[in-house]
Amino acid sequence: MTDPRAVRGKEIADQGDQIKKVNDHSFKVKSQSGSKIYEVKATPNGMTCTCPDFVYRGGKCKHIQATRYYLQVEKDTPQGTVTEKVHLTYKQAWDAYNAAQKAEVKLFDNLLKDLVKAIPEPEQSMGRPRLSIHETLFCAIQKVYSQLSSRRAYSLFENATERGQIEHTPDFNVPSKLFKNPDMTPIFHELVTLSALPVAGIENDFSVDSTGFRTTTFSAYNGVKHGQKKEHQWVKAHLCAGVKTNIVAAVAITDSNGGDSPQFGPLVKKTSERFTINEVSADMAYSSRLNLQLVANEGGKAYIPYRKNATGKARGSTLWGKMYHYFQLNRDDFMEHYHKRSNIEATNAAIKRKFGETLKSKNPTAQVNELLAKIIAYNLTVVIHEMYENGIQPEFLHLKSEA
Repeated sequence: MTDPRAVRGKEIADQGDQIKKVNDHSFKVKSQSGSKIYEVKATPNGMTCTCPDFVYRGGKCKHIQATRYYLQVEKDTPQGTVTEKVHLTYKQAWDAYNAAQKAEVKLFDNLLKDLVKAIPEPEQSMGRPRLSIHETLFCAIQKVYSQLSSRRAYSLFENATERGQIEHTPDFNVPSKLFKNPDMTPIFHELVTLSALPVAGIENDFSVDSTGFRTTTFSAYNGVKHGQKKEHQWVKAHLCAGVKTNIVAAVAITDSNGGDSPQFGPLVKKTSERFTINEVSADMAYSSRLNLQLVANEGGKAYIPYRKNATGKARGSTLWGKMYHYFQLNRDDFMEHYHKRSNIEATNAAIKRKFGETLKSKNPTAQVNELLAKIIAYNLTVVIHEMYENGIQPEFLHLKSEA
C-alpha cells in the first residue's frame, strides 16, 4: 500500500471509534488533525466527502478510504483472515420502474406524436405539397430513439403510418436531410424545453455540467503536422438538468473546446423561463461572482464550491462574500446542497447508455440536431417514468398554449 491517503485511511479505520454509521449510505468520520467531523456519502456513482481534500482535489480522500476499510470487515476464520465486503444497496421504486420500462416503446411513440404537434406547422402558399414538419420531426426523433440506420428505421415509419401517428411514410433519408437544415436547430431546442415541461411541478433544484459526444469525423491536423494518429472530433453538450427526475431543462451545444462557465448563465436563464428555480449546483469550473448573481437574479441560490485560492473579497458582489463565509463556516450544510450535483452525472450516463455516445451524422449542423434529438428522446423516457412514479399526465399542446 503506497498511497498515503490509503495508509491514513486504514489508520483511521483501525482506531475503531472514528467512523459512525448514520444510515446505509452516510457515514461520519472524525478528522485526524482536529475536532471536525466529515460526512462520507455512498452514491451509485461513487463516494463523496465534505473534507477540503475531496472538494478541491476529488478522488479518494483518507476519509473515503477509511470508510471503504470500515465496510470491508476483516474476520478470523479457521481458513485464515477473510474480508467480508458490505454491499451497498439503493432503494428503487421497482414496481413503477418495471411498469415504465415495459410500456416505454409503446408510450414513446404516442408522446412523441403529441410533442411534435406542439410545433406550429408553417403555411405553404405555393409549390408541390411537402411533408408535414410534424411527420419529419416524428421520424427523425423516432430514428434516434431506435438507434437504427436510416434504411432500417424505414419500417418504423411504416408502422407509425399504420397506427395513425403520421399520415404519410417519408423516404428513408428524410431524417438525415432534416438534421442538416440549420433552421431546425431552434425548433429542436424548443422541443427539448417542451419535453421537460410535464415535470415542472415537481422539479425545482437543478445542476449544470457538460459532457462530450464522439462524432464519426476525424481531425486530420495533428496527423499531418505532427505525425500523430488521427482522432475523432467531439461535440460538447452543456446541460441544466433537474436533480430529482434528471430531466434536461436546457441545453447548449459547442465544439469540444467550448468553455463551461460561459454557458452557465444562458442555461439558467433558459431554465427559469419555464421552471421555478430554488437551487443550482455546479462544480468549481463554474465558480464566479457573475454565476452566483445570475442564479440569484432568477430567485434561486447557487451552490458552487470555491477554489482553493479564492477569498471572500466582494469586489462589487456582496453575494460572493456572503456565500464564501457560509462555505467556510457551514461546510457540511453547504456540501449537502452541493452534492445534489452528482445527479447530473447520472443524467449524462443515462443519455449515453440508452442512446449511445457517438453521433452518426458527419455534417456539423446535423451533429448538433442529432444530439438535440437524443436529448428529446431521453426526456420523453423520463416523462414516461414519472407517469408511473408520480402520476403525471403530460399534455404538450396544453403546455404550449400557456407558453
